[in-house]
Amino acid sequence: MSRPFLTGADDYIRSVTEFIFVEHEPARCDVIFIPGASPAHVAHVDRAAAMYRAGLAPLVLPSGRYALGRDSLKGGGFPTEWAWMRHRLMEGGVPEEAILREDEATFTWENARFSRRVTDALGIRVAQGMLCCRSFHARRALLYYQAAYPDTVWRVCPGYEPGLTREDWFRTKEGRARVLGEVRRLGDQINDVFEEMLGE
Repeated sequence: MSRPFLTGADDYIRSVTEFIFVEHEPARCDVIFIPGASPAHVAHVDRAAAMYRAGLAPLVLPSGRYALGRDSLKGGGFPTEWAWMRHRLMEGGVPEEAILREDEATFTWENARFSRRVTDALGIRVAQGMLCCRSFHARRALLYYQAAYPDTVWRVCPGYEPGLTREDWFRTKEGRARVLGEVRRLGDQINDVFEEMLGE
């Protein structure tokens, strides 16, 4: 007699899934934000382009220099994550003039803070923001952008990647490593953000 997958862990899987995989219905916003991407991960950048084409925002702000500890993108020949995302967005129908620039961030908290620096410098008030990120990155990205933009109403509209969705992440070793890694980082990294915000 076969047993259900991960018998006894259903409640844990359900709790992690509901916490990590944040998603909202798309709606009109002021800016679509993308917290980093590389040529290996395109789904959330393509989702942002689709949201722009649907008329849901006048501006898109991709953010990223490169992942911390890596000095170049793998493949593609682009100097920064921002440059690659700009290229992908334009291929997806987003005009160059609608794409804002943030190409210094090397991790998610910098994506959020440096994006705020960009919108403030341009005098852009972000009352409504849309966050297009990888699906398993949603909770951490949302917490950071909420911290950087505390007066903004946020909607998370992630990209979908097979094996890393709320329906199937727990079925593979890679999926479990990615998602449970996010749970760990939400313990380690968020504490650093809290201390920074509190000036400790």
